[in-house]
Amino acid sequence: MAYLSLFAAALLAATLIPAQSELLLAGLLLAGNQPVWALIAVATLGNVLGSAINWWLGRSLQRFRERRWFPVGPAALARAQRWYHRWGRWSLLLSWLPVIGDPLTLVAGVLREPFLSFIAIVGVAKFLRYLVLAALTLHWLA
Repeated sequence: MAYLSLFAAALLAATLIPAQSELLLAGLLLAGNQPVWALIAVATLGNVLGSAINWWLGRSLQRFRERRWFPVGPAALARAQRWYHRWGRWSLLLSWLPVIGDPLTLVAGVLREPFLSFIAIVGVAKFLRYLVLAALTLHWLA
């Protein structure tokens, strides 16, 4: 159940739905009932899948971005597009950041970033984020 909860929290946290997975991961790490590597892997997998959903939404729904119901506001989308145009696909290394990370993954879909390069770069970013979070949690709180 811990893995499923962590996967769901990480997936939701990476989509445009406001959610957090860091506190759940930290709690599970401190409980010590599951291997650290497995928790990092599950959180990474869920978070990358959530980002892939954003990519797909951007790719599929970009023609609706001017609609009021579109999941990213015009200001956040414009900011993410500026980052993406300036830094290209490497801006996806910032996909783990709060506020700008989720719109960046959506913009990658809008701007037709190839899926394999998207997954590779976002996967590295998300994995490193959870690795650092686990190291800090276990070093400072354990």
